[in-house]
Amino acid sequence: MSETEAVTEVDTKTGAESKKATEVGSVFVSNYPPFSVWDDNTVVDARRVFDQPPREDVPLGLYLHVPFCRKRCKFCYFKVYVDKNAGEIQRYLDCLAREVEIYAETKAAERPLRFVYFGGGTPSYIAVKHLETLLQRVKAAMPWDAVEEVTFECEPGTLTESKVAAYRELGITRLSLGIENWNDEILRENGRAHVTKEIHRVLPWIRAQEFPQLNVDLIAGMVGETWDSWRDSVARTIEIEPDSVTIYQMELPFNTVYSKGILDGGQSPVADWETKRAWNDYAIEEMKAAGYDVSSAYTMVRRREGEPKPRFVYRDSLWHGADMFGTGVASFGHMSGFHIQNVASWNDYLAKLEAGEFPLGRAYETSANDRLTRELILQMKLGEVRLGEFREKFDIDPYEHFRDAFEHLRAEGYVESVDSEHARLTRTGLLQVDRLLPSFYDERFRDVRYT
Repeated sequence: MSETEAVTEVDTKTGAESKKATEVGSVFVSNYPPFSVWDDNTVVDARRVFDQPPREDVPLGLYLHVPFCRKRCKFCYFKVYVDKNAGEIQRYLDCLAREVEIYAETKAAERPLRFVYFGGGTPSYIAVKHLETLLQRVKAAMPWDAVEEVTFECEPGTLTESKVAAYRELGITRLSLGIENWNDEILRENGRAHVTKEIHRVLPWIRAQEFPQLNVDLIAGMVGETWDSWRDSVARTIEIEPDSVTIYQMELPFNTVYSKGILDGGQSPVADWETKRAWNDYAIEEMKAAGYDVSSAYTMVRRREGEPKPRFVYRDSLWHGADMFGTGVASFGHMSGFHIQNVASWNDYLAKLEAGEFPLGRAYETSANDRLTRELILQMKLGEVRLGEFREKFDIDPYEHFRDAFEHLRAEGYVESVDSEHARLTRTGLLQVDRLLPSFYDERFRDVRYT
């Protein structure tokens, strides 16, 4: 799971919560306009932007989707596979490398990469020999000389000491460990493949390699969670002293195992939003007391005397309008004002790459107002938005443009300070920022399904 969290169903005109229960349809706002308005009719136009010279001041990143897992978590909504053999995995990785090579031949790639992100699925699931072959081709096509951050997502049970050493040697700078919870019963109930003894087993290997940044993920509200188990998970996380901690609130998009059970007539097994926010708030307070600072609605970073705070180049670049090649089945990218998603079928993805074609599935051409709104709502997740920077970039006063939304959130106690230069969320607002964001949507996108 990338750092990329939680909302409930909302009244999209006001952002007001319709119910406290975690219902099917809750999603993390990771893009704008909503994915449901993207379509295949725009793919032809999107394809052309790769052959146009990019703006030199727009950073470029690369996302590589590794869609393989030992098990599918019951809350997972990503494109993953748990039934592929070594030959099928190698075939996919060959196509993934070929996709990068195709993009490398376009004008859009005529600038250095700033960040690389391996997401999943479970990137650490694949063998080192497969990863080495992939990276040999990727680095040859798109050199990493100027890359500031390389993130690699891991599931504890898939790691070995030799794998961890190989990741460091291959240039990984930020290892993101999906702990999620420290209670074995909760991990099993939610379909996680690992248990806590595997976390303890891998931590010494990770520390020995001295990765510049170790991030760990936690999820507030996993099925079976209690106040006692959550307090224990927070305490254990603090004890291992990661450089950063990403805390998600359990959500229920339509295509999860838990969601299907609810749609078939069952009750929601997930804690309500008030409880999840209370758990998240508790974690923030405990981590602040232990020397961590708030970096976003989801992320805490550890203060170390004499050292800079951990950076999130991937997150900050995307939230400030960077371009990104999104490679792999069903992956999302952004290029020169176009949102783009690859085909979501395994067979279609492989067939297109093996035929030397771009594997584009759907796209959306953004307007200047779309881009303004997108960057604003994503940066709201940081807790404070520097509105003056928007005025310089978009030649518009964002406070005046979104005055009604800002003033509504201030009246409700979600924003504590807002003027022409900045907007700052209260802790209450930050803990539920995703459900507030539709307040800033254009009218035509407020009543559409997000995905």
